[in-house]
Amino acid sequence: MTINRPPLRFRHEYKHLISPSEDAVLSGRLGRLFPRDSHAGPSGTYRVCSLYFDTPDDRALRQKLNGTDNREKFRIRYYGDSADFFRLEKKIKKNTLCAKRSASLTEEEVQMILEGRHDFLLESPNGLLVEFYSKLKGQLLTPRTVVSYEREAFVYPPGNVRVTLDRHIRRGLSPERFLFPQSREIPADPGHTILEVKYDAFLPDIVRMAVQVPGRAAGAYSKYAACRRCD
Repeated sequence: MTINRPPLRFRHEYKHLISPSEDAVLSGRLGRLFPRDSHAGPSGTYRVCSLYFDTPDDRALRQKLNGTDNREKFRIRYYGDSADFFRLEKKIKKNTLCAKRSASLTEEEVQMILEGRHDFLLESPNGLLVEFYSKLKGQLLTPRTVVSYEREAFVYPPGNVRVTLDRHIRRGLSPERFLFPQSREIPADPGHTILEVKYDAFLPDIVRMAVQVPGRAAGAYSKYAACRRCD
């Protein structure tokens, strides 16, 4: 069996923690300059829900908190309020650059993973699913927490730019409830919005100027770490 493993494409990624008033200004400005993500609903936003995995000694969390240059984490994600399309994602960071691998999963396959039935992953021609199996077995990865938020996203083709405003970050009470979008959640970082700017080789000046927030420097914010504080 041939294993499919496409080459990685590393991108720049910067995050800023901003206030509600700064969020309102940026949302209006970005909406006048750039088209919104095609997945957005009538309100211009959509819901993102992710299930994060970690080792028994919280390797991914510790590496993030310690600022480790080379690190990775795995998550399963779906969008909107209907859990009918899932992706396994591996997020990779090397120095200041980020990359991501992804593979589609069915609801039945996600349920099998939640139940600890992983053998089907080893039979996949997708290299990421096979790697995930090896990490589940070798590093004892397990579901650790559910993270959800509302996202407003803007795109700009030159530079392959994507700007997002992530609001209302919440933590699910149980990883086992990941497949139930209406499950009860608790706020993880109330009163803040996360501005993220992602691009390939260059950031066009029009975007650089549009996302300027006086007095705000790029930070190392992690939604996963913010939600783990609530454990």
